[in-house]
Amino acid sequence: MIAHLKPLLALLLIAGTIAGCSTSAPEEGGSPSQPAAGTAAADTDDEKIELTFYYPVQVGGPLTATIEAMSAEFTRQNPNITVKAVYTGNYADTGVKTQAAVQGGNPPDVAVMLANELFTLMDMDAVIPLDDFIARDADESFLPDFFPAFMANAQTGGQTYSIPFQRSTVVLYYNKDAFRDAGLDPEKPPTTWDELTEMAVRLTKPGQWGIEIPQNGTTTATWLFQTFALQNGKNVMTADGKQAIFNTPENVEALQFWVDLSQKHKAMPEGILDWATTPSDFIQGKTAMMYHTSGNLANVKANAGFDFGVSFLPAKQQYGSPTGGGNLYIFKGIPEKNQQAAWKFIKFLTEPERAAQWSIDTGYVAVRESAYETEQMKAYTADFPEALVAKDQLPYADSELATHNVGRVVKALSDAIQRAVTGNATPAEALKAAQEEADKALVPFQ
Repeated sequence: MIAHLKPLLALLLIAGTIAGCSTSAPEEGGSPSQPAAGTAAADTDDEKIELTFYYPVQVGGPLTATIEAMSAEFTRQNPNITVKAVYTGNYADTGVKTQAAVQGGNPPDVAVMLANELFTLMDMDAVIPLDDFIARDADESFLPDFFPAFMANAQTGGQTYSIPFQRSTVVLYYNKDAFRDAGLDPEKPPTTWDELTEMAVRLTKPGQWGIEIPQNGTTTATWLFQTFALQNGKNVMTADGKQAIFNTPENVEALQFWVDLSQKHKAMPEGILDWATTPSDFIQGKTAMMYHTSGNLANVKANAGFDFGVSFLPAKQQYGSPTGGGNLYIFKGIPEKNQQAAWKFIKFLTEPERAAQWSIDTGYVAVRESAYETEQMKAYTADFPEALVAKDQLPYADSELATHNVGRVVKALSDAIQRAVTGNATPAEALKAAQEEADKALVPFQ
């Protein structure tokens, strides 16, 4: 990749916290997603329907303009259905606002919420399973076209409760110019933990850290920790969401590796690193490498004034990354006609051509395999192969931390991570306390 490649969007400021990212409305501008080719004709039903659509923004860039353009295009094709797109902050803000709306008896019709909130929404009896809609369409190719790693947070108990939309994995971004300056091969990023440590140390110099891995915010810390846990063994919870698996020798080793990058090897700033400022630091040359969401790819591409690369995360026992981002949910407590219109909107948003353009505009992974067979995606990735890295990493990916009582469980692990990276507890002490707290939180669901 070369730095002067013309971006498809003029992406602006870094926003975000993660789970990913921003608590304030992003800058708007840039080109909206183009309508997909071959879309269905407008609905002929004369009954007017208004859909309230909650959506978060977790990364830098003008995603509000893109979402609103897609919503407007849906209404153009379906004149009887008006989509009221409501920006609801970051994922955490969106979760709070959606739960408040549900409890107040005024839920949105459809929303993008964290995929790992499935059990929370089920425990609230807030969302409907989508299997009847899927069966009614009689399109046997629909669900199998979504990447299995993304479906892991969408299904439980043999039913499908959400559809992947705004999805990502964690990837390694690295500054090829900084690699050259340090005498490293710019086409050979680190592939193992040992190589990551060695290269990060070599890349560290006055004004430039070797690597930054953010851990502020509850979901940020746990999501990034999951990368190390998966690379060193297995995921941090059971698939049924009833058990957390924090305090294991493999996880203690994983957290120790993370801590050592700053406290022992001095290749990363000590203390809490901010999710939002880490991409800014990378773009400004303050860090030579960073772990961050693939959803920031378009932002980095548009704003980095140097040659950069994207790669799989380095492995210990194996490669690994949690999936992240949001799925589309339809809510209970709304008229059936709204549920039907919401399903139509979900299908519209995830059509292969539109999923491809969404990926190009944002950096999120196109959630359907067929999106990578579209002409626009083939042309884009031929010119910018870095856009394929997150997709190619999916066979090594697993679901984001998802349990019942997920807020309390995630906070227990996040608090442990932050105590360790700030030197207030050893990794072993921190994870022992996190396990005890998580176990208490999950007792009612055993």
